[in-house]
Amino acid sequence: MEQNTLNTNSLAFIALCNEYCMAVENARESSRDEFIASMVRLLPRIYISATDLRVNDLADAEDAYLESVLDEDYYESVRRNVENLMGADDLFLEVFEEDMKYSDTPIAASVSESIADLFQVLYNFVETIKDAPQPMIEVALVAVKGDFASYWSRILCNVMRPLNHLNHNSEQEEEY
Repeated sequence: MEQNTLNTNSLAFIALCNEYCMAVENARESSRDEFIASMVRLLPRIYISATDLRVNDLADAEDAYLESVLDEDYYESVRRNVENLMGADDLFLEVFEEDMKYSDTPIAASVSESIADLFQVLYNFVETIKDAPQPMIEVALVAVKGDFASYWSRILCNVMRPLNHLNHNSEQEEEY
């Protein structure tokens, strides 16, 4: 039996990734408010957990990458389910887009596409480590941490803004 040497942060990150994937896969069965509340609860925890990953001691970063196991049809199905759930609130203005400083026109982004993009990364990670030996899990952690720093942390932060707005506006509307 192989001894588990993953630290607490790595284990927490893996559990949060799995919980996120399950929440997104089951979005169709959720109400809009339940889904938004779930994302507002999970996404900051994933961000913190990914930030706290200590991968320096694990594997060589040069060889670390996650193979894509999510097919395009499943990605599109997930995106469409979230889009249907979000309805008219799916689009939001993207203010941190690099091209924004050169544009007179606002740039729109999509909650559903952002959620699906995050799903793709985390699904690939979870599927890669499922039943994998310890060294492969360590390489996958290095890869997902590198991908976090290079691109998916930005997606996560950007989609939090409209979800947070919808979460709190929904609660305020119910009070009146």
